[in-house]
Amino acid sequence: MSETLDLKIRAELRKRKMTFGQLAEIVGISRPYLSDIINGKRDGEKAKEHVNTIKAILNIT
Repeated sequence: MSETLDLKIRAELRKRKMTFGQLAEIVGISRPYLSDIINGKRDGEKAKEHVNTIKAILNIT
């Protein structure tokens, strides 16, 4: 995941007063897995699908 997208996700979470845990629950993944995706430690096809879901939930382009 790009640093720009990482920053956008973190900023949007702060703006919505939402935690990583809450976002993970909405997406249907664990908090550690979400953290791995956002920090670029996971980049497979499934992780990319989750990124798209996260972007849709947070309305990020």
